[in-house]
Amino acid sequence: MSRSKLYLWGARSLVAIVLFLNLQASFLFWVFPSNYSQSFELQGIIGDTIIRALAVLFLMWNIPYIFAAAHPIRHRTSLLEAIIMQVIGVVGETAIGLQLPEQFMILRHSIQRFILFDSMGFILLMLALSLTHNCIKQSNSQFLKEN
Repeated sequence: MSRSKLYLWGARSLVAIVLFLNLQASFLFWVFPSNYSQSFELQGIIGDTIIRALAVLFLMWNIPYIFAAAHPIRHRTSLLEAIIMQVIGVVGETAIGLQLPEQFMILRHSIQRFILFDSMGFILLMLALSLTHNCIKQSNSQFLKEN
């Protein structure tokens, strides 16, 4: 296998890992909302409904990841969108966490988990972007048509 193909498959794999973890979170929030509602200091039907709404949002937000995982060079815009979305997540979650009063420790810990989760996704997507850059440098336009 050529070096360019290795870079491409490495990038696909990294994006696919982030996609899988995001979709897994969406699925778990949808199927087991009461397992997560208390982490947001919510309860009952209202808590379950809000957690399920988050599950739907997680699913919607992952559309660019699907295209980026399919071919992170042809769908480079989708990869860049996914990276921007991860940055927005980390920055927004950090801002939310900083505004929470000290007494909301359970909620603060939940926000910290989101920050960690999205930060790891950002790192993996940046590695994927780097691999696509290396792939483009190593290949010609014919490679893109074949793969």
